Amino acid sequence: MASVCFYFQVHQPFRLRRYSVFDSDPFYFDNAENEAILRKVSDKCYRPATAKILDLVRRHEGRFRVSFSITDTALQQMELWAPEVIDLFKQLADTGACEFLGETSHHSLSFLYSRHEFDEQVRLHDARIKALFGQEPRVFRNTELIYSNELAAHLAGHGRYRAICCEGVDGLLGYRSPNYTYVPPGAGPIESRPIQLLLKNFRLSDDIAFRFSNRGWAEWPLTAEKFAKWVNKINGDGYVCNLFMDYETLGEHQWQETGIFQFLDALPEKIYDVNPGQNDFLCVSQLLDCYRPVGEYDVPRFISWADTERDLSAWLGNPMQDSAAQELYNLEAAVKDKHAKGDPWILEDWRKLTTSDHVYYMCTKYWADGDVHKYFSPYDSPYDAFINFMNVLDNIRERTEG
Repeated sequence: MASVCFYFQVHQPFRLRRYSVFDSDPFYFDNAENEAILRKVSDKCYRPATAKILDLVRRHEGRFRVSFSITDTALQQMELWAPEVIDLFKQLADTGACEFLGETSHHSLSFLYSRHEFDEQVRLHDARIKALFGQEPRVFRNTELIYSNELAAHLAGHGRYRAICCEGVDGLLGYRSPNYTYVPPGAGPIESRPIQLLLKNFRLSDDIAFRFSNRGWAEWPLTAEKFAKWVNKINGDGYVCNLFMDYETLGEHQWQETGIFQFLDALPEKIYDVNPGQNDFLCVSQLLDCYRPVGEYDVPRFISWADTERDLSAWLGNPMQDSAAQELYNLEAAVKDKHAKGDPWILEDWRKLTTSDHVYYMCTKYWADGDVHKYFSPYDSPYDAFINFMNVLDNIRERTEG
């Protein structure tokens, strides 16, 4: 048996407007640009992809299943500029074949800097998902799949989540396969551990997310039949195929013209047919109900799903990123005090600055992953991103002192 688990990350940051040292107003976000991007991505991905998935769920009578993690920053923008997308997600939720995960509301790095703020953002996000979709998240996905043993121990203390999604890193797995469920290190039998781990199969995930339209790839073109055979090979060396990727893969990163929607449309049937009665699709929590963990996955350092290093270097590591992040969280207490004393907007403004994209834009990596960083950045250079962010942060600081 090989169970395919499609998990999609849906995220849009509130991008900053160009904010100079001479600006003094508290309006930091380029909502004209944010609206334009949200509408464009909705047209290319969110609307057609969600409609396609809804059709697949109905056509296959609920046997095709998916999971989503949607940030609150994305939901806020959808409510403003594409409410029909939220309606489609609600229809998916009503089918019973779609599960929503927990995460930080603002797609932040808060676990690395402030456990109190992390807990607040997790609580806010869970409440938002419950209010919109009627589900209480039981599986957690930290920002950009950032994970370590420390995160598992923290969330186990909450007693709220059954599992955490993370990257299956070869150097940590050793000879083992990511196609099983695991647990963090701990005491007692593995079956009784409070948290399980669902590991991304990064090779098969990246075949779709990054290589699908690459004509220089030896396996191009990737057909549903070919991919189904690769998935079926998991039988005998695992039982789960966790395909974790950005939702924008469907139609935005891989354009409609590449055939990505035809691939998705054909995939369920091919997965079923390649080994009748042996392969299926499950949501994240269903994996936990069907399969037992086989061992420990020991992650003593922070990992992520980003870049070739699978570490934190996309967001932290150069002096600009480290300084910006530290200064941001140094303001937490003052911001929350000012909010309590009557500034109704300062806390939400500050939380929008905790979105990890802002320090991502400051990345100075120029080897294998440099072009990816340039593609996503609205700035001419990482230095422009740093200066702009710090100008906004200075204004936040002035508001806390006023």
